[in-house]
Amino acid sequence: MSNSGQLNNLSLASRIGGKLEKKDVLLAVEKYEKYHAAYEGEEEDRKANYTDLVNKYYDLATSFYEFGWGDSFHNAPRWKGETIRESIKRHQHFLALQLGLKPGQKVLDVGCGIGGPLREISRFTLTSVTGVNNNEYQISRGKELNRAAGVEKNCDFVKADFMKMPFPDNSYDAVYGIEATCHAPDAYGCYKEIYRVLKPGHYFAAYEWCTTDSFNPNNREHQKIKADIEIGDGLPDIRTTGKCLEALKQADFELIWEKDIALDSPLPWYLPLDKNHFSLTNFPATSVGRFVTRNMVRILEFVGLAPKGSQRVQIFLEQAADGLAEGGRRGIFTPMYFFVARKPLSEDH
Repeated sequence: MSNSGQLNNLSLASRIGGKLEKKDVLLAVEKYEKYHAAYEGEEEDRKANYTDLVNKYYDLATSFYEFGWGDSFHNAPRWKGETIRESIKRHQHFLALQLGLKPGQKVLDVGCGIGGPLREISRFTLTSVTGVNNNEYQISRGKELNRAAGVEKNCDFVKADFMKMPFPDNSYDAVYGIEATCHAPDAYGCYKEIYRVLKPGHYFAAYEWCTTDSFNPNNREHQKIKADIEIGDGLPDIRTTGKCLEALKQADFELIWEKDIALDSPLPWYLPLDKNHFSLTNFPATSVGRFVTRNMVRILEFVGLAPKGSQRVQIFLEQAADGLAEGGRRGIFTPMYFFVARKPLSEDH
C-alpha cells in the first residue's frame, strides 16, 4: 500500500509471471493451483514442495501485489485518521523499536519480498539490512528499487531459503520476519535456523500469520476460509499461535513477550481488503476497483500484453482477500501475531 514502487497498468501486464517466460505462465498457474485443497491438493505435498509452491506463487503474484500495495506486502493495525501508508510505516517502526536496533548494526530480514520494509527500517534506524528471499524475480525487482532509493550501500539481498541460510553462525545483531515465515513448512526448522545465525544475547521478532483460538478445524466454513487464504497466499498451512510459541521454545529461544497486535487495532486490520469498504486511497481492493482491475487484466490478456493465465491469478488473489477479510471479521485468523524472542548468551541457559 505504500506508493513507493507502485506499478501502472502496462507495467503490471509486462511483469506478470516474474522471471517466467510468457508462454510458461499458464502452466505455472495450473501447477500452482493443483497444490491446494480446492484442486484436491494435500497439505503434506505443499510442505514437501514448499520451495516450488512459494516460488510459483511469487512469480505469479508479485506484480499484482506491487500494483495494489506498493513495495510493502503486509498488513498493519490502523488508527483513525491515519492513512494506510502511515500505518504500514508505523508497523515497521514498531518492530524496529522492539528489536532495539542501533546505528551500524547488521540486521537480517527473512522473507523480505521486494524490500519495502528493509529499506524503511534501514533508513529509520541507520542499520545495514540484508534481505533473504528465494525468489529470483523479487530480488531483481528489490535491487532495482534499492538503486532508485539510493540505499544500495546499506540494503542488499541474498537469494536463499530461510530454512538453510548461507551465513556463518552468530552473524547478525537482529533478525526479523514480517508476515513471511508463514511460508515455512516447519516453524521449528525455520526458527532454529534463525537462532543459528543470530548473535547470542540478541533478538528475533516477527509478525506471524496464525489461526486464533476461535478457529474450529471441524467447522466447514472455517475450513474454507483457511483454504482460501492458503491458495491465495502461497501457504503450505496456517499454524496456530500456540504452535509458533512451541516452536520458539523448541528452538531454544527465550520468549520476551507475545501478543496478537490485531486485537488493539482501532480500525479493523482487514478493512483495506474488504471489497465492501469503499476507499479512494485503496481503490483496487474495493468492489469497483476489483471490477476495473479484473476487466483490465482480461483485456490485456486478450490482446497479448499480459500472458495467458493472468486472469486466473487475479481470481485466486481476490479469493485470498475475501478469505482474509472474513477470517478477520470472524476473529479466527490474524496476520500480526507478534513476538520478541532472545537468543541466550550461553547454550546452557
